[in-house]
Amino acid sequence: MTNKNNQHVVRLALLLGLFSTLGPFTIDMYLPAFPEIVKQFDTTASLVQLSLTACLLGLGIGQLVMGSLSDVYGRRNPLLISMAVYVVASLACAFSPNIGLLIAFRFVQGFVAAAGIVISRAIARDLYSGNELTKFFSLLLLVGNLGPLVAPVTGSGILSFTAWIGVFIALALLGIYLLMMTKWRLQETLPSDRRRPSNFVQQLRNYGSLLRDRQFVGYMLAQGIMIAGVFAYVSGTPFIYQNIYGASPTVFALLFGSNGISLIIGSQLVGRMSHRVSEHAFLLFGLWLACLASVTVLVVAIAHGPLFALVIPLFFFVAAIGITSTAAFPLAMESQGHMAGSAAALLGVIPFLLGAVVSPLVGIAGEDTAVPLGVIILLTSTAAMLAYFFLVRKSPHGAA
Repeated sequence: MTNKNNQHVVRLALLLGLFSTLGPFTIDMYLPAFPEIVKQFDTTASLVQLSLTACLLGLGIGQLVMGSLSDVYGRRNPLLISMAVYVVASLACAFSPNIGLLIAFRFVQGFVAAAGIVISRAIARDLYSGNELTKFFSLLLLVGNLGPLVAPVTGSGILSFTAWIGVFIALALLGIYLLMMTKWRLQETLPSDRRRPSNFVQQLRNYGSLLRDRQFVGYMLAQGIMIAGVFAYVSGTPFIYQNIYGASPTVFALLFGSNGISLIIGSQLVGRMSHRVSEHAFLLFGLWLACLASVTVLVVAIAHGPLFALVIPLFFFVAAIGITSTAAFPLAMESQGHMAGSAAALLGVIPFLLGAVVSPLVGIAGEDTAVPLGVIILLTSTAAMLAYFFLVRKSPHGAA
């Protein structure tokens, strides 16, 4: 590949990576403000976590809708409309007068942010396949995984000089920037002759066909259940780090952001070694690493261990997510080029729907214990392992 081609690939990965960071920024930037929002609306931790749940539901359902629309109308126009609505929804969150409306607007915000996630992945599948898709997807994740690293630090920085509404104003400005990038920099990658017919029944059939593909479902669940465990971590650590261990918002942001580094390490390990080690081997390694790390987290939580003893295994747990996500995505997408948008949507919806279920459970025992977090990530790691073995390894084609 020439230097010119390499530069084009890097520029495209940077552009698509910016759109994929919209999800992490939408989820993570306001996390340091959780305690402040509780006081502002005189509400409970669980209700504030419900605003995160609403966002996750929006991100999940939105991917199903946006993935299908992008298969019918192309990638660019649905993304343009979604970015415009995202700006409006972010401003509505900023000026919500009560927790109920904040929860509602967070759903809308998540719904349209989903377009950035699912369409960027569909574009990648439009352009690449096989080992090239794995390499490009790892490069895309290198950019996208900066979101969890930068978002909470950015949110903490904003909170140092303004109230929590400043976070959502900043998200609106990000939406405006991405709207302009879509208008002026993004080219259509799905020509008219490759688009699916505008038929709701046919879209349902597409999803039905994907859900009957045992290996696809196995990869989807293995990846999705693992990422759901991360959402438990995202929902629980603002209270665990700040209320139990007394960390300041800045320290929390640094600790939380450090796991963006572990995501990058995990995803780049797969991308750089994919020509030597198979994606199947990496996926299995990531699943075992997650199980071991989650057991350690639970033991530390039960024993009321020090902060560093909790942070270290969580670092490895999140690294395992980077490994499994990067390995599972190309394996699942390889045979789905004819409906890449729908396949990418299903791969994206499961993590957010499951994350919406587990996020409020982290706070069910109150704000002064980390045990529910340990239990949930252990259960998700175990369930992901079982999905892989029973649906992929035991399928007629099996794992290589």
